[in-house]
Amino acid sequence: MGDVNPLPGVCVVTHPLSPAGENATRTLLNVLAAITTVSLVTADLPENSSIWDDHLVFEVSEHGAGQSNILIAAYRFLRNQLRMAARIRERDEEIVLFFGATSYLLPVLFAKAIGKTIVVEPRGDVPLTLRLNWEQRMPAQLARVLAGLVRALEEVCYRAADAIVTYTPSMASELGLTRFDGKLYPNGARYVDTDAFDVRVPFESRGEVVGFVGRLDEEKNVRSLLAAAQNLPESTNFRFIGDGPLFEELETTATTDRVSFAGWVDHNEVSAELNEMRLLILPSDPTEGLPTTILESLACGTPVYATPVSGVPDVVREGETGFLMNDPSPEGIAADVATILDRDDLIEVSRQGRAEVVRDYDFEAATHRYRDIFADLA
Repeated sequence: MGDVNPLPGVCVVTHPLSPAGENATRTLLNVLAAITTVSLVTADLPENSSIWDDHLVFEVSEHGAGQSNILIAAYRFLRNQLRMAARIRERDEEIVLFFGATSYLLPVLFAKAIGKTIVVEPRGDVPLTLRLNWEQRMPAQLARVLAGLVRALEEVCYRAADAIVTYTPSMASELGLTRFDGKLYPNGARYVDTDAFDVRVPFESRGEVVGFVGRLDEEKNVRSLLAAAQNLPESTNFRFIGDGPLFEELETTATTDRVSFAGWVDHNEVSAELNEMRLLILPSDPTEGLPTTILESLACGTPVYATPVSGVPDVVREGETGFLMNDPSPEGIAADVATILDRDDLIEVSRQGRAEVVRDYDFEAATHRYRDIFADLA
């Protein structure tokens, strides 16, 4: 970027990447590459990911932590950490940013021991996410114990870090990170491509379509969402955009043709889907920091109705850019959606959401935020 005082290089370390994690990592890498040199150390990056072409990538394994056997998962978790530490030793970047990999204690401590500046940036509540998934495959008590161990690892990583970055202040508060005030940077939200995600269909021209975009799994509360969708007014159609372990169950359970399932949609097509909607609904558990889908939806002029978890209330402001879900039961969701769609100010809410993203969450705004963070650490 031609800075007079070049910023230190950054080595980003992530856990194995799901499609959502891949997209979040890509946007972060693009921001960092605009202000300094950057590389990525990760595992199980899809072969067709554009990250391979756009950035310097070091993959430590073609396997993630595993999903079926807890012993295999633990072995892979430990092995990947050791390989990450070896890669970090080979890199000359001064800063190592652990993005989502908040419980990767071994590479964190190793990087600190060799004099690197450690930045930890959570993407959400990892222990809670793991607990919700593990409870589907093992006794709940064991799942809670294992999730508690992961949280303990996170705590050590947060204490060892030189800096902690969260997407928004509300996210920092919900994750209990405000106690690290001296090294906390609570405004590290990523960017949205406001050209790719734009208002293509004027809000007033859209049909009575509402929907969900994301992974169909336990932490998204999609079962409750389906029950609510089937109780919406007959004039309202509901569209699920995404795939996941609950896809077949939901598709089989649906009892009305007013509910449709698109399955997995390429990220390049998400904008078109959002432009068909009058409302995006996200009844998620407090596992995510700030879903990128929320920013993308607002950029498309689509108001958001979401649970007020983590960083969401900093972006979705009641009656201004969207609406907050205080009753995530199927009955509560259905009643609220009917009320929201009947409002006479939805066009203004749509306009204000788009304006907020363009002002605070475009690429230039994101690069300014991260430039300030790393200049402070230099």
